[in-house]
Amino acid sequence: MAKVQKRYVCQACGSVASRWQGQCVDCSEWNTLVEEAPKVVTPFAAKHNLQGGGRAFQLVGLDTDIALPERMTTGIAELDRALGGGFVEASATLIGGDPGIGKSTLLLQAAAKLAMAGRSVAYVSGEEAADQVRLRARRLGLGQAPVQLAAATSVRDILTTLSSGPPPALLVIDSIQTMHSDLIEGAPGTVSQVRASSQELIRFAKDRGTALVLVGHVTKDGSIAGPRVLEHMVDTVLAFEGERSHQYRILRAIKNRFGGTDEIGVFSMQTEGLSEVANPSSLFLTNRDEGVTGATVFPALEGTRPVLVEIQALTVRLASGATPRRAVVGWDSGRLAMILAVLEARCGLSFSSAEVYLNIAGGYRVQDPAADLAVAAALVSALSERPVAADAVAFGEIALSGEIRSVAHGPLRLKEAGKLGFERALVPAAMTGEKGGLTLSGFKTLAGFVDHMLGRG
Repeated sequence: MAKVQKRYVCQACGSVASRWQGQCVDCSEWNTLVEEAPKVVTPFAAKHNLQGGGRAFQLVGLDTDIALPERMTTGIAELDRALGGGFVEASATLIGGDPGIGKSTLLLQAAAKLAMAGRSVAYVSGEEAADQVRLRARRLGLGQAPVQLAAATSVRDILTTLSSGPPPALLVIDSIQTMHSDLIEGAPGTVSQVRASSQELIRFAKDRGTALVLVGHVTKDGSIAGPRVLEHMVDTVLAFEGERSHQYRILRAIKNRFGGTDEIGVFSMQTEGLSEVANPSSLFLTNRDEGVTGATVFPALEGTRPVLVEIQALTVRLASGATPRRAVVGWDSGRLAMILAVLEARCGLSFSSAEVYLNIAGGYRVQDPAADLAVAAALVSALSERPVAADAVAFGEIALSGEIRSVAHGPLRLKEAGKLGFERALVPAAMTGEKGGLTLSGFKTLAGFVDHMLGRG
């Protein structure tokens, strides 16, 4: 006779335990284990019986001549760029971001453009009534778009409605944390509900050839709420980033089975909705004067797109005995500590008695190690009160030995800098001569770079 096995699922991390306990052994959270519906466990021999119950399927080779899935371009170039060229038929995309960042606005704009291009689009909201979505569409000037709206939270009702006629080309679910499946016990938003609801919706999309978009809530640390397995189930994961106090928004591809990762799309939040930014560098470069110290322009790289950002540094001398402060916005604080240590140990500069403040202009976040040299230039400029040339950019990775190492895609960075009117570049010694219309100054070591900035040689 089949045996019934109880299982308890952690609502914080999704781990499964065979018995209830106060604290999850995986994430150490308290009182998060919830019992799921019992599951029937059959003996091993019965479970793997090959004489019945199975269905043979056809295997195909990599060189099989079959039609590949078609892409649907949304008409929003920045969104299509992040997706790798547009939505793919029978694919599942997860988009997450902070509340009010513009996820629903962006998807409503994309849905309206596809609908006006002749595609069938269904927009299901679990957070707003259909009339609220229509009001937002009118505010965005999209009130006449033939998008099919619905307000529902039952996955069974949604799939029954969509299965009664031709499947939509695009299905937007806003949001997956509000969906509820009657196959699983638990409130909407729990780990088991999110997993079960996503699995049913993704199975429908794969079977019917619909491009599915799931909107996901995020936790306080910025990660998508719910089980981590949700990100494994979908084909593409997009993160919508930005500060509410700034007008720009960045759509970043974290995972993409149909395109490259780390691609970004840049948008500007306006009263009429999200508008594309053709030249993202204009958002992150301030009006720079010749006499400003502690400011350096760095050509960052996001996927295949170069973006010029301004790195700003400020040093404040303290009285002896005071503990200096290190404050960083938009960069890794640990990497700043490493650059300061190399400047002190290899170049003879002293930051031990000075407070150091580092900021990436415009609220942009830089993770590129090529920013090391630009950060060092800003720090030396702030400490010595000697400005970096306004027509120069800097990039290169700094080793603990003080060596300046080459970085990837140097010509692409230089080309973008040349397009925006920069004439010089401070780069690793491996890059010499004149490239992209810029005059290059190469440096092997950080000590030689500091001597150049201080006019020692």
